[in-house]
Amino acid sequence: MNIRELSAEDLAPLLSLYTHLHAQDDPLPPLPEVQTVWAEALANPRIRYFGGWDEGALVSSCTLTVIPNLTRACRPYGVIENVVTHSSHRGQGWGHAQLQHALAHAWREHCYKVMLMTGRKDENTLRFYEQAGFDRQGKQAFVARPPQ
Repeated sequence: MNIRELSAEDLAPLLSLYTHLHAQDDPLPPLPEVQTVWAEALANPRIRYFGGWDEGALVSSCTLTVIPNLTRACRPYGVIENVVTHSSHRGQGWGHAQLQHALAHAWREHCYKVMLMTGRKDENTLRFYEQAGFDRQGKQAFVARPPQ
């Protein structure tokens, strides 16, 4: 499996892959705004987008953000988001390899923990994350959203 950090020219394949992330999502703003967000993310050394490639096609991805921290001996912590595998490649180990790649990067950055949240409730998804090294009993997550 070829997993590498994504770069500027990988925006179009990533946006295409993201159609496999949510059944429904908010529409994207105009392309220049999307490109500005992408450039900002890539310029931030604490944000990493990783992608798994199969025969030139992006088939899996996740985002790792390493956050500076003043506790835990000033060791940072990581947050993984937007874990996605193309529907035609699910069940083949791409997601697991993607998470292992992101975790290895976090450990090299001396993170004392890495967190991941999922909105999925199905047992197969929860087991998938446990098999990748995450503990669903370790912490309770709370999510706030802006008022409508």
